[in-house]
Amino acid sequence: MLILQRDYSKLVELMKKFKEELAKPFIGREEEALVLTLAIMTAEHAILVGEPGTAKSAMARRAADLVKARFFKYLLTRYTDPDELFGPLDIAALREGKYVRISVNRLPEAEIVFLDEIFNASSAILNTLLTLMNERVIYDGYREVQVPLWTLISASNTVPEEPEYRALYDRFLLRHFVKPVSEDKWGELLDAAWRIEKEGYRAVEPLLSMRELREIYDVIFNVDLSSIKDKLVKLYAAIEDQGVHISDRRKGKALKVIAAHSLLHGRSKAVEEDLVVLKYVAPQTAEEAEKTYIVLLEEVSLKERVLEEIREVETNIREVKALLVRRQDIDPRLIEYLRGLERAREKLKKILNTSVEDSVKRRALEVLVELEETIESVKRRLVL
Repeated sequence: MLILQRDYSKLVELMKKFKEELAKPFIGREEEALVLTLAIMTAEHAILVGEPGTAKSAMARRAADLVKARFFKYLLTRYTDPDELFGPLDIAALREGKYVRISVNRLPEAEIVFLDEIFNASSAILNTLLTLMNERVIYDGYREVQVPLWTLISASNTVPEEPEYRALYDRFLLRHFVKPVSEDKWGELLDAAWRIEKEGYRAVEPLLSMRELREIYDVIFNVDLSSIKDKLVKLYAAIEDQGVHISDRRKGKALKVIAAHSLLHGRSKAVEEDLVVLKYVAPQTAEEAEKTYIVLLEEVSLKERVLEEIREVETNIREVKALLVRRQDIDPRLIEYLRGLERAREKLKKILNTSVEDSVKRRALEVLVELEETIESVKRRLVL
């Protein structure tokens, strides 16, 4: 329940609906939806990195479609000319000695921008994007032009290693490394893919206006961060100890993301659970993302940590069930699987006895019931 000076519950519900609607057509992409929602809320930039075919571009486009704003999107290649993004030169003005671009319906007029494969851009485009993303200005000849850019979203297959791209990559406060859908969700994935092939992506109505986004942005600064700052400093040190360097700028900007996460969960005061967003702010590579998350699991009291453990148990159950279907004889692996399932049973019972979150207890109980049934199925197979 929010306890701010005004009732902001409607704005919060709007952002929750935005996140849910963003993830709706996709399978297993709730975390990606969270990252893009946090970017939209904080007026920061976000990038999704991962192999082709993992819905990165589709999610970025859907996020833009859900905001009623001036929108610009473009797929960058090494041959993309600056005029394609920023507009061609005004020849008439040039004859008068003025350097002016015609930027109608181009990037300089957009509030939400999606640039696919941004690291394919030429050095001329990269240099302009640096100031545009950081300072919200571009240089048109000798003029400094303010642009209305709110959030720039990008998708890329890889993280560039070349030094010239580091500054641009650092402009993305939120960075998420997208993985393929896990095996236990392949059935749902096929259903969703077939539906999309048949019907296409259904057009979505915008949920948010720019006015509402600005209101949400202002509310973020009303979130009380006092109780997590000491813990945050300790986390920065622990993450750096793992070889993950966080720049001073990112350390400060992370506060906005923490506050947005708290607000998205209906809290006006941040709690330790909100520090989970560091997994999107601190790392530069997928390897660093794993290191950062391990630190968070060890150092922070996360409901997400417990839920992740429950999900791991559920994944193991799916694997055993799949084996039972594929093999009708006695597979030697079943003995080891049985031991693992029995260990998982003790883990779930511990969660039920120690967790204070009703939602976590309900989830643990649901999985425990399925686990008991699976254990019995394995035992019956082993005595055949």
